[in-house]
Amino acid sequence: MMTLAACGGGSSDTGSDEPGDDATFQEGGNAGAFKDESREAPAPVPDDAAEGGTLTVMTAVAPSTLDPTQAYYTDSTAILSDLVTRSLTQYAYNEETNDMQLIPDMATDLGRPNEDNTEWTFTLRDGLKYEDGTDVTAEDVAYAIKRSFAIAELPDGPTYQTTFFLDGDKYKGPFSDKGEYAGVTTDGNDITIKMRRPFSDMDYYASFPAFTAIPEAKDNPETYGQHPLATGPYKFADYKAGSSLTLVKNDQWDPNTDPGRIQMVDGWDFKFAQDTAKLENVIINDNGSAQTTLTYDNVSAASYRQIQAEKERLVTGTQPCTFMWYIDMTKVKDIKVRQAIGYAYPYEDAWKAGGDIVGVTRVPGTSILPPGTAGRKEYDALGIGGVNTDPEKSKELLKEAGAEGYEIKFLFSSDDEQAVAAKDAIVKGLEAGGFKATPIASTVETIRTDRTDYNSPINVRSSGWCSDWPSGGSWFPAQWSGDLVGLEGMPNPANFKEKKFDDEQNRILDELSPEDATKAWGDFDQSMEEEVYPAVVTGYGGVAMIHGSKVGGMANDNVRGMPTFSRMYITQ
Repeated sequence: MMTLAACGGGSSDTGSDEPGDDATFQEGGNAGAFKDESREAPAPVPDDAAEGGTLTVMTAVAPSTLDPTQAYYTDSTAILSDLVTRSLTQYAYNEETNDMQLIPDMATDLGRPNEDNTEWTFTLRDGLKYEDGTDVTAEDVAYAIKRSFAIAELPDGPTYQTTFFLDGDKYKGPFSDKGEYAGVTTDGNDITIKMRRPFSDMDYYASFPAFTAIPEAKDNPETYGQHPLATGPYKFADYKAGSSLTLVKNDQWDPNTDPGRIQMVDGWDFKFAQDTAKLENVIINDNGSAQTTLTYDNVSAASYRQIQAEKERLVTGTQPCTFMWYIDMTKVKDIKVRQAIGYAYPYEDAWKAGGDIVGVTRVPGTSILPPGTAGRKEYDALGIGGVNTDPEKSKELLKEAGAEGYEIKFLFSSDDEQAVAAKDAIVKGLEAGGFKATPIASTVETIRTDRTDYNSPINVRSSGWCSDWPSGGSWFPAQWSGDLVGLEGMPNPANFKEKKFDDEQNRILDELSPEDATKAWGDFDQSMEEEVYPAVVTGYGGVAMIHGSKVGGMANDNVRGMPTFSRMYITQ
């Protein structure tokens, strides 16, 4: 999943900010590793939960889409999967272990693979309905899966189906490819997905909104995201893209079919593109409706210190996310220039300027795989610990490359004060390292689509990536495969296409057992960064979210770094 990466990251000195222990980040990459196929419906309702009321969510960012097929950022997947659209499987919070676990959702179990993981069968539960009262069918799920191949019409979504599913490299979806697709079949309540190579992680992939149910007769790819048909406990009442979303109860949702969600509040009121300082002030003061208000933005350093006296209203934790500057390999072709960017990047200054809290919401990183990921290798391609800027080394490399004064163009949100501050710090760092820095203004609402536009006049892309499941197999085929270059939505943000590394990915996927592949992905990570250096790792992410005093059930969804919307309520 693409992480939010909306604001920069940083705080004042770590000592004064009372940061979390860096050791808490050591297991972040393991999020979602545990499975509970036996979890039964209905999900339990906490004893202190009151019935009714509205929860308000304020955030400085805005989802780029709420179409289930396109949803791939942590915010859009959390809103849809927790509240509106159900999938074959789901993640649910476990209070005893304080983490997210994979459990069944619309399916009766976590799927049944054949012996070599080249075919998976899921059986739908009885009693599933859309918000209009019509029955959910296996054919509707099959159609949604076929829809995920329509990358030209519905860009930005996950692309594992093109790598793993039968004919996934050929089929283009139901809108442009009118032929039958043999990779998905149905029989009664059974949906069977066929693979072109072994795929042992299909149960994880089935948790994404793309694996919901969509009736073909009611689908218009241009407008479906404005009101996707609800199968979960809440449905769209009003949606103004980039501004607001109002959800109300879906009276066709049956808790006896859902082991992971509750429906205690009457509705949800999401307010996007809000001023960070104002929203934090509202929540911290905790007056009136602020008591039932929350944010999924990381709190600023000043507000973090202020709310320490009321830690029960502060939710902290890890997320399996790595922030990066993806360097466009089609434009920045000399590895010395790419490495110089890594030496010049002002890690801690940019974090501090942008508002993160060192040790809580950002820690230095050197490998692409975050700590805790199975098979991860500890290495340091530049030898700077992921934090020590070295402008003299940057200038030395630029001189060796004959590229002194090389121009770096990057996007920033001009309507976000923290993003502007981080931009200023980055410009200063790049110029100290011998570059010409050219920041290009975007907005909170448009920066995601601007970033994934091949024609954007930029040569680095600032974003991040969170594990889709806890293995390297959810990192490199999804972002670093040469087959993704040129696809709509720019799923390969660095335009990384190197035959050696494509061949190695295919070898890992086609020839290695899941156990051997685990180690191989760690080796792949190190080799790619040390030999090519297509990305500057700008740190690993954590969360520090705040909420009002009457918000109940809010914990950290450590798979997404988002609130646990599916279990939240207003306290009695």
